[in-house]
Amino acid sequence: MEVDALPRVDEHATVVAAGVDEVWRALTETLDRTCSRPGAARYARLVGCVDRAVAGPRPLAEGSAFPGFRVVGAVPGEELVLRGSHRFSVYAFVFRLDELAPGRTRLRAETRAVFPGPAGAVYRLLVIGSGGHAAGVRRLLAGIRRRAE
Repeated sequence: MEVDALPRVDEHATVVAAGVDEVWRALTETLDRTCSRPGAARYARLVGCVDRAVAGPRPLAEGSAFPGFRVVGAVPGEELVLRGSHRFSVYAFVFRLDELAPGRTRLRAETRAVFPGPAGAVYRLLVIGSGGHAAGVRRLLAGIRRRAE
């Protein structure tokens, strides 16, 4: 399923006191480090993710993978598109960088996903409905902001 065909779940944003190049570097390094931890690989196996291991080029570029995600689009300084799937969902994470002024960047994280069947509905309730996903994305964006600044 194409990323644009997936329904939008939510979007979170933060303003970073750094240029787009610094934010891009912080974004790719933070995602790679966070999602390549052993706990991420265990979770990816548990839910049956297609991508379960670190693979492909580094720094992150189209074709890179880590547990739960594959990079399907990368325009440095502008947009990073991750896609993944497992037993309960097909999903995408789209990160966009908007230069607001020199040394000031808005970083947006958009989630898109479908949750097919009864098991998918329960998974959506547990992950999205509980607020856990939103809290995790906000924590991720704050980490990226700290690294870039």
